[in-house]
Amino acid sequence: MPGGNGDACNSAADLRIVVIDYQSGNLRSVAKALEAVGAHPLVSENPSELDTADAVILPGVGSGPAAMQALESRDLVAPIKKFITDGGPFLGVCLGLQLLLDRTEEGDAPCLGIVPGRVKRLPAGLKVPHMGWNSVEFSFDHPVFQGIPPSSHFYFVHSYYASPDEGSGVAGTTTYGLPFCSAYARNNLVATQFHPEKSGDIGLQVYRNFLHFASRAAA
Repeated sequence: MPGGNGDACNSAADLRIVVIDYQSGNLRSVAKALEAVGAHPLVSENPSELDTADAVILPGVGSGPAAMQALESRDLVAPIKKFITDGGPFLGVCLGLQLLLDRTEEGDAPCLGIVPGRVKRLPAGLKVPHMGWNSVEFSFDHPVFQGIPPSSHFYFVHSYYASPDEGSGVAGTTTYGLPFCSAYARNNLVATQFHPEKSGDIGLQVYRNFLHFASRAAA
């Protein structure tokens, strides 16, 4: 288990939470949300920090190709893949969801290739970015989404959306011109198109659930 030391983690404050810094925005708001639910996150661009992390969060806004270049220039791609493959609790947020897929239509660029599928632009004729509050319909239970009421509203800002291959872990959908994947969950890997850190109390519940999920994994 990445970061596991054989000792049970009894609270969020005990966990070593690494927020990946690759100069792609919203890092401080993610860190503040984690602090609000009792964590002491480490914001770092150092790939070696993932070796001892109990959980990792990949936030992000902006361009997918630029974000991939930033991850590659910091030698973060291989450590991210290893952390997920080894079973470490991992949360992607907004662009952090899109980067998990195989490729993005934005510049027809490769992504991390962890989740089968492509990132697509929202359909023509819609106002982009899709910005503001929208509902999420969760399709199956996962500990990170436990206790989230049906049709809860979360905050979105994006022009592209993740389109995972059928049956690969879509946990929630949102409709904006078309239904798209707004929550993904597969074992230790969880990601959201929405921004929990900008979604009030219901968003903090997602982070709180993720910390509980990570705490159980680290025990």
